[in-house]
Amino acid sequence: MRPLLFFSRVAFICNICFLLTILFHFLPSVSDSQFYATILVLGFLVAVVLNMIVNLSIIAILLLSKPLWQHIPRWLVIFNALILIPQLIYFLA
Repeated sequence: MRPLLFFSRVAFICNICFLLTILFHFLPSVSDSQFYATILVLGFLVAVVLNMIVNLSIIAILLLSKPLWQHIPRWLVIFNALILIPQLIYFLA
C-alpha cells in the first residue's frame, strides 16, 4: 500500500499543476521560464496518465475489498477522482 500512497501524493501534486496550467490560459502572457515549463509538463502530460493509473489501482483494490482507507486518506482519493473528470473532458473534447 505504501507505493500507492506515494503515487497518490505525486498525482495530487500533478493535479495541482494541471489546475495551474488551466489558470495560465486566463492570465496575460506568462514569462517563459523553467518553472513554467515544469508546471506545463507535469500538468498536461504526467497528471492525466498518473491520475488514471492511480484511480484504476484504487478501484481495483476496492473491488478486491481490501481496507484501503487505513493507508490512504479519503480526501486524497476523492480529490484525485474529482480532478480526473475535468482532465478527461479537457483532453477528449
